[in-house]
Amino acid sequence: MSQEPSPQQKDSGRRKVAYDEKAIQTLDALEHIRLRTGMYIGRLGDGSHPLDGIYVMLKEVIDNSIDEFIMGEGRKIEIERTGESVTVRDFGRGIPLGKVVECVSQINTGGKYNDDVFQFSVGLNGVGTKAVNALSSEFEVTSWRDGKFVRASFARGVLLQQHKGRAPDERAGTLVRFTPDAEIFKKYAWNDEHVGNRLSYYAFLNSGLTLEYNGRAFKSQDGLADLLRQEMGDERPLYQAMHCRRERLEFAFTHANTYGESYFSFVNGQYTKDGGTHESAYREGILKGINEFAGANFAGEDVRDGLVAAVAVKIQDPVFESQTKNRLGTTTVRPWIVKEVREQVVVWLHRNKEAAEALLAKVRANERVRKELASIKKEARERARKVAIRIPKLTDCKAHLGERGPRAEESMIFLVEGDSAGGTLVQCRDVHTQAVFSLRGKPLNCYGLERAAVYKNEELYNLMRALGIEDGLAGLRYAKVVIATDADVDGMHIRNLLLTYFLRYFEELVTKGHVYVLETPLFRVRNKKETRYCYGEEERDRALAELKGGEVTRFKGLGEINPKEFARFIGAEMRLEPVLVRSLGEVSQALEFCMGKNTPQRKAFIVDNLLPDVH
Repeated sequence: MSQEPSPQQKDSGRRKVAYDEKAIQTLDALEHIRLRTGMYIGRLGDGSHPLDGIYVMLKEVIDNSIDEFIMGEGRKIEIERTGESVTVRDFGRGIPLGKVVECVSQINTGGKYNDDVFQFSVGLNGVGTKAVNALSSEFEVTSWRDGKFVRASFARGVLLQQHKGRAPDERAGTLVRFTPDAEIFKKYAWNDEHVGNRLSYYAFLNSGLTLEYNGRAFKSQDGLADLLRQEMGDERPLYQAMHCRRERLEFAFTHANTYGESYFSFVNGQYTKDGGTHESAYREGILKGINEFAGANFAGEDVRDGLVAAVAVKIQDPVFESQTKNRLGTTTVRPWIVKEVREQVVVWLHRNKEAAEALLAKVRANERVRKELASIKKEARERARKVAIRIPKLTDCKAHLGERGPRAEESMIFLVEGDSAGGTLVQCRDVHTQAVFSLRGKPLNCYGLERAAVYKNEELYNLMRALGIEDGLAGLRYAKVVIATDADVDGMHIRNLLLTYFLRYFEELVTKGHVYVLETPLFRVRNKKETRYCYGEEERDRALAELKGGEVTRFKGLGEINPKEFARFIGAEMRLEPVLVRSLGEVSQALEFCMGKNTPQRKAFIVDNLLPDVH
């Protein structure tokens, strides 16, 4: 007779597994990298997102070459991609020949532990290239020094062969060639635009360095000022950017006629998309400098609304809050960054009278608008309080960013159209991490409207409250904001209206990578033995052929998918497409074209781009 499972076992739905000596495993370092890839390079992805693993691998290799440039060795880096393989060649000092194999295969081996050799390293200290090696089906490294060379080749981190010899005519430096392993990354493809954007950042942060990628050169003379010009595009700044270069600190900023604030922050060349202590200190320094110059006490939000800024610092032994280094945690940088920024801002404002006048005019305008909004905000809060104690149409989850609980970084909110789709998601969601907000029809088109409009619009105000961003992004309650609309014309329109709302008033919500679109299947194909869900017509046709026919269901809306089926699409099989912004300048152009009043041009574009079978 079998033993009745305990209540705990029934609740967990898991079979009992013995936890004894046999359950304890010891992996070598490279096995651990392949098994727990996310710990080393973050997300895997398929190459469609700039933060996907293959770009992190490329970054780790280039970082070593950048370290050479920072130490005054080598002013050129050559990158070449052939198919899935990428080669990076620098002209630095070259890896010491007796340690070439160890430096790319043994964890915690490298020169970056020695501050005299590498003062401001950007690579993963003793890990980066080893991770690339372990995650590559083919990996080759060559080092040239003093007329000699060592070349070693690997497969998935395992050494295959090593050669040594003389190369009197070859310039000193290092070459790394790698091919991301399809066993790990499955189907992937390199996106040259993502690579080019990353190389542009390297050029902006290292004036005097030239990076060549498949014949295209990336270089910069004005550093972070060039970065702001590229990011703003046709969005005209209110004054010529303030730009300062110091030994360990470089920063630039200006204002634009936009809402919110946008920052590009870097530590030792690493883009810290989530900011950190250096970015906070930079923001404080700007505020203190402007207030000191003006002899005023402007509020931080008035100084920073419309600000577009970049900051790069060089520090020894930086402490990051994750392995992928998106946020700096080093606290000792704050005092000197605040001091230097404040001093330099005051000096620049005294020397640039016209720019100072334009800046102060913007700050005073922000102050005036904020005070005018105060009464509107108060009315909106009182109106919402009278309607309901809780936020209407929000079914919340238990984990939130502000609480920083164990699953806070997994938290997400689905924005769905209508109660039917909302009810489906509520029934099958993870109550710990997934919240649902149901929209009532189509949201207001915010393009061209002042900020007061979103406080007067009940639904957009409730959405703002649900996200926790009524007083700015610091209160954001969820790591991911997921737009989950139907795959039809109305669904696409609602998606665009929501993106217009975010990009107009909360641009950083998008640029910091918080906004996603949920992909759901368009078709279900099934026969008596098997059911397949298809995300496009080509996939549907392939399923029909492989299943030798079958019943086809076209899902017109999310509410038509039953909760039991839908659970997989917001669970293990969830597909989230990140909303990406190539540059801030493109945002205003895209919104004007798609949501503005240029009806004839938009109509002509639609007609010219109709699918062949629609004409």
